[in-house]
This record gives sequence, C-alpha cells and structure tokens, in this order.
Amino acid sequence: MIGLLSRFAQPFLLVLDPERAHELTLRALELGAYPRCAGEPDSALRATIWGLNFPNPVGIAAGFDKDARVPDALLNLGCGFAEVGTTTPKPQTGNPVPRVFRLVRDRAVINRLGFNNAGHAAALKRLTARPQLGIVGVNIGANKDSADRAGDYVAGISAFYDVASYFTVNISSPNTPGLRDLQAPDALDKLLGRILAARAEKVSQGSPRRPIIVKIAPDLTETELGETVTTLLTHGVDGIAVSNTTLDRTGIADAAAKEAGGLSGRPLFHRATVMLARVYQATGGKVPLIGIGGIGSPETALAKIEAGASLLQLYTGLIYEGADLVARINAHLARVCHERGVRSIAQLSGMRAAEWAAKQI
Repeated sequence: MIGLLSRFAQPFLLVLDPERAHELTLRALELGAYPRCAGEPDSALRATIWGLNFPNPVGIAAGFDKDARVPDALLNLGCGFAEVGTTTPKPQTGNPVPRVFRLVRDRAVINRLGFNNAGHAAALKRLTARPQLGIVGVNIGANKDSADRAGDYVAGISAFYDVASYFTVNISSPNTPGLRDLQAPDALDKLLGRILAARAEKVSQGSPRRPIIVKIAPDLTETELGETVTTLLTHGVDGIAVSNTTLDRTGIADAAAKEAGGLSGRPLFHRATVMLARVYQATGGKVPLIGIGGIGSPETALAKIEAGASLLQLYTGLIYEGADLVARINAHLARVCHERGVRSIAQLSGMRAAEWAAKQI
C-alpha cells in the first residue's frame, strides 16, 4: 500500500515547484494522510547505539522537517529514527527564492535555503507536546547574523535537552557564509569545548547524557579530514554524520548545475561514501557513524553500511523514489542479513571500508 500511494503521488509532486511540493508533503503528514508501516521490524535490523534502541537503521535527514512538524509521522512511515532541524535560536527566512533546484536527469537537488526555520521556540513547543516515543534527534545550527555562533549551538543544547534523543551539530552547511570554518581544528576545539561543557552541566543537574553527533562536509581535503576527525576524537564526540551536501559539480549534466548551493542526491553518493569509509578507518570503527549522501536505492543503503555506517539518513532519494524507499531499504537489509547468516546488521558495518577508502574522489 505504501508503494502504491507513493508511486501515485511522486509524478504529481515532481511537476510542482520544489518548495511547494515539500510544503504539501509536510501538510499531508501533519493531517495523517499517509499509510502507516505495519508489522514488527525484523530483529536483524535492531541496534542499540548510544543507549538508544533503534528498531532499524534508516532515518530521515535534517532539512526535511526543519520545525519539528512531523517527526511522529516519519516514525510511523517505518523510519527507525527521525531528525528535525536545522533549527537556530532566532527565526530566519533564509536566502531569497528560488533556492531549490531539481536536477532530474542526475537524480539530484541543489539547495541554498540558508537555515530557513521558525526558531527554537516553535520547534520546542511541538517537541514538548508530542508523546516521547521513538528516537527523535535535533539538528542545531547558528543564525546567519549571530555575533556568537558557538553560543547559538550552546543555546540549542540548553533549549532542547529535555526533548531530544540526541543532538547533531551542523557545522557543514555551505549555505551560511563562514559556517564551514567551524570545522577547522582551533574553531572546532573551542566550539566542542563549549557544547560539551553545556551537556556536562545538564548531567551534573541530574539529566541524562544526551549523545552529541557532529555533521561534517564532504568537501574537506584529506588533510582537513584528518585534522577534523582528530579533534572530534580528542573531545570524545559520540558520533559523526558523514556527510552534508557538496559544492562539487563534477559530472553533472543538468543546466541547473550552475546554481549556487549544496548538491545532494545520486552524484554525491561516491564522494560521501569514500569519505565515510575513511572516517571509519580513522576512528578504528569505534565511533558510530551516520551515512548520508546519495542513498536512492536498497543497494546504495547497503553500500553505506558496508563502508562503515551504523545508521543511515536519506532525503533527496525520497523525492525521486517515493516514501516506500524506506520500507524497500529495510526489507533488503533484512534479507541480506539472513542470506549471509548474520544476526545483526551491525555485523555488516565496515566490512568493505578498506575497499571504499581506497577509491579516488
């Protein structure tokens, strides 16, 4: 049923303006006009990571539900977790329109949205009102005009600490000028020091220890990646999300390739997966990784797991493949586990990391 409805809706949505199509999708989810995923998840897909029990490894990436409007609907669709945001302390409208461009031939999207969102207060109100069921992470960022960007991230930790299952620190969006500079060792060291101090204060007051994940860009050089990972390991972050959108346009056929912004979708898959494998190797496979970028099929989802991911996130793939992509990925991953005689999808994580890490970007 999910597949049938998804195939019916996709052609209609693809003829609309991208932001209009996205808003209609959110409204449908808010109204409950979507098919629920039935049945228990396959036990091979379950994993306990950061003390959280994931029913399956497939989640929705930040950017889909910026203001925490539909996290429970996403969970009902069969996702093992959802991530809301990126949210900033103050509301901001983002960059001028048009700012989202489909590259249909390339199964890709370019966006320069610029953290458009309604601010902390709006998202917090919704997250506080929802039943605290399922895993819902909060992706936090900084306002474009902030005089203290690190302070904006600390404000995010403080605001959402009681309602977030985990936090993702977004320092890798290309659409806020200067934001990616926070990945440099000195800036990242100072930022993480303040963020982790804010968490430590919450823990000292009796609150649970919320996981902190850092989302990095796919455009880091090999040297920059090594420095960034070293800094993340030094601070003991709980996870790394690999990766955000890219500025690279290699091999893009669509005329929209000239548009400024971050590229997501199929062309990002190779670059992001090679980087994922290299981060897996650099961390010795001891830090859980979220694989993001170019997942548009069950096969690409499996490749991310084999390259080193413990969890997956997708967004652009849903635009072209429909909501039933989540169910198809989970079914494929479960089938592969049974065919290979492994009890858990975790046993497949990183098994091809060396092969992927050796590839050229």
